[in-house]
Amino acid sequence: MRRILIVDDDQKTRILLKTYLEKNQYAVDLAHDGATFLAEFNRQADSLSMVILDVMLPDTDGFALCRVVRQRSNVPIIMLTASSDETDRVVGLELGADDYISKPYSPRELLARIKAIHRRTGMDNAAAPRYYRFDGFTLDTVERTVTGPAGPVPLTGLDFQLLKFFVEHAGDILDRSVLCEGTRGRDAGPMDRFLDVQISRLRLRLNEGGGNPRLIKSVRGVGYVFSADVTASHA
Repeated sequence: MRRILIVDDDQKTRILLKTYLEKNQYAVDLAHDGATFLAEFNRQADSLSMVILDVMLPDTDGFALCRVVRQRSNVPIIMLTASSDETDRVVGLELGADDYISKPYSPRELLARIKAIHRRTGMDNAAAPRYYRFDGFTLDTVERTVTGPAGPVPLTGLDFQLLKFFVEHAGDILDRSVLCEGTRGRDAGPMDRFLDVQISRLRLRLNEGGGNPRLIKSVRGVGYVFSADVTASHA
């Protein structure tokens, strides 16, 4: 059973989400503030399949918690925000969140986002390859890590989703709308303007800082293509 840890300072919201998600075969643990969340996270980090962080909390904020989680784990993160400001959403993505959802929202919408992330990360597809290897790098879809010739490559949640989508579609020319849909599972929104910057950062993480990248190539007026030879395997 997938286990989810949720932090939200509103008791009614916590109880509603717990009841709804448990009816849909998820195990749910709750926290009402940052301190309680961190205690629970430290206790069971290895067993979690998802973390859901409310941005506004009485003793801290979701961004600070996102930083802590990403320093210790690659578990998928969804952030809940009451703000319509795109800046908050982009900050969350930069810190390593995998998705965001604006309040008010329905439990059904949140469940759909949870399932979409589990599908994108391969958690709900046992038949999907675990490893993708290319140009001296190994991407592990279970541990959500990438190892290169020089060792582990630090990636945010969005970095990982982008790279995984690229290697799964190696050789295909991908426009921005396809990349946004494939990594976010939704309309582009603020991601569209952030995408080119994020791809530039991903290139740097893959040691492609020059003006002629070998792996993620730009196709002028169209989008991008992942040009490396990729092999996929279960071991």
